[in-house]
Amino acid sequence: MQKLSLFGLLLLVSRVLTAQPDVEKSLQTQLILAEDGSTIELPAGNFTLSNTLSMDAKKNITIRGAGQDKTILSFKNQKQGAEGIKVTNSENIVLEQFTIEDAKGDLIKTQMVRGIVFRDLTARWTGKPKASNGSYALYPVQCQQVRIERCTAIGASDAGIYVGQSDSVWVTECTAKNNVAGIEIENTTNAEVWRNQSFDNTGGILIFDLPDLPKKRGGNVRVHHNLCARNNYKNFAPKGNIVGKVPPGTGIMVLATNHVEIHDNRIWDNRTASTAIVSYFIAETPVKDKDYNPYPSAINIHDNVYSPGKRMPIWKSKLGFIFWWKFGRNVPHILYDGIQNPEYLTADGTVKPAYRICIRNNDNGSFANIQADQLGLFKGQISRNAGLYDCELPPLSK
Repeated sequence: MQKLSLFGLLLLVSRVLTAQPDVEKSLQTQLILAEDGSTIELPAGNFTLSNTLSMDAKKNITIRGAGQDKTILSFKNQKQGAEGIKVTNSENIVLEQFTIEDAKGDLIKTQMVRGIVFRDLTARWTGKPKASNGSYALYPVQCQQVRIERCTAIGASDAGIYVGQSDSVWVTECTAKNNVAGIEIENTTNAEVWRNQSFDNTGGILIFDLPDLPKKRGGNVRVHHNLCARNNYKNFAPKGNIVGKVPPGTGIMVLATNHVEIHDNRIWDNRTASTAIVSYFIAETPVKDKDYNPYPSAINIHDNVYSPGKRMPIWKSKLGFIFWWKFGRNVPHILYDGIQNPEYLTADGTVKPAYRICIRNNDNGSFANIQADQLGLFKGQISRNAGLYDCELPPLSK
């Protein structure tokens, strides 16, 4: 396999490098001219860059640093472009063993890539988390065969690890902290999220389907053997972002998605909603997309371990305040908004088996149906009858 040295001209210079026009040009030129099958080696050092590094229409390329703590690409002084690294219209791309920091927008975005691997990366905004940070640390969108392994994401104003409108995905052995959403799987099919740690975010793990996107529906998402703990951080998303509605203290949230299995996780010390199953109506935003399905269905939550004892919800958000008002210091761990699609019901008003919400065998898994309506109002008596949801759904395929 041919090897290219992306920073070959810089090996004799200081480990701390300030961006210069000729350096920027050299780096981008080598990405443009890389032949299919190349490995691009990033040497050890701290490198400050001012322009997005982009690569388009390549196959079988590896971009490899000397290690997460050895190769550091900083975009703190970025002047042009939004992303730190952007890869588009490519196939079989590997990004591994480096740190990327402080891009103006997303740190690494890949779009329309078939076969993308993020491995042993740190993607972070330094300093205190704030709304002016970029939206996503690792951001594959409209991709296939996505692998995110042993990565760390910190400080995103939307989601640290975000997979959108993609298919055939795994996220494993990653750490997400101090983001609004730690890990988000959105309008994505056939995804597995396991053995990750998502903590000290606003929300730990989100599985969302949203309207007005080219790919309308996600589903077949497994979330298992994760630690989802202490996700009580303030929501610092910019105004208007859907994740801005996620209340601090959210562990795992399923919004309007179908065929989701959540099992064998430790969901610990999330003060407001350890696990929430909600329709899009809870966002109180009109749905204009006629092809969008705003209801969750076929959700299977089983064999998780929740923290014992009482919890006080964080009431600085609307939902948090409502939960505090309704439950005080004893908010249930598993909350369902109760908004159902009439098409999912039989003639006698029961939910058809294929669309059921099933909840069983969860340690400390207290439950409530908050009986909301499509206006986001709480119209009825809260039901704590978990027995209505004691059912089984077929395990999702691996």
